[in-house]
Amino acid sequence: MAGKITVTKAEGTWVVRAGGAVLGESRDALELCEDGYPPVIYFPRDDIAMAFLDETDHRTHCPHKGDASYFSIVTKSRTLDNVVWSYETPEEGVARIKGYLAFQPSDFVTVEKV
Repeated sequence: MAGKITVTKAEGTWVVRAGGAVLGESRDALELCEDGYPPVIYFPRDDIAMAFLDETDHRTHCPHKGDASYFSIVTKSRTLDNVVWSYETPEEGVARIKGYLAFQPSDFVTVEKV
């Protein structure tokens, strides 16, 4: 069972890159902390270059956050499948993340404070 979840403003400026290219930069990002998991930065959709994201049919459900929809990142050299997610109708306790996007860090995707 998941523990407490908090959503707060992520202080400072945050950037997300895929394959070295900047997909977005935001001073309005949110940080979601869930007991037992590393913090996740959520970016406002308006701060992301949505032209590089393709929505997929992949969906997951979290009893604490709701139903997540997924996007793939399309770069010049590859497609990174289902590495971006969003809660369009999140549960009441995390309603602030509605419409925000989170990115799965990897060798090709980085999320960092600048």
